[in-house]
Amino acid sequence: MSLDFADQPVARVLDTRGVLCPLPVLKTRKILKDLAAGDVLSVLATDPMAAIDLPHFCNEAGHVYLGALTVDETVTDYRLKKG
Repeated sequence: MSLDFADQPVARVLDTRGVLCPLPVLKTRKILKDLAAGDVLSVLATDPMAAIDLPHFCNEAGHVYLGALTVDETVTDYRLKKG
C-alpha cells in the first residue's frame, strides 16, 4: 500500500497504547462521531488485533481505512478517514 496517506493532515490523534480489544475500536467509534466527513483520525495502538479490527470496523461502518505506519517495535499508527 502506498504511504501517500502519511502526508494527509490528521484532525485528531487517539492514543490507545496499552488498551486491548475491543476497546481500541470502541474508542475509535466514539471519536469518529465528533469528526467531520473526510477528517483523518490517527489511532496509536499496541494491540496486535487492531490490525484486523480497525480495517474491519471501517468497512462495516462506512469509513475509509487508509493504512498503517510503524512507529516503533510495539506501536502502530493506523490512519482512518471518516466516511
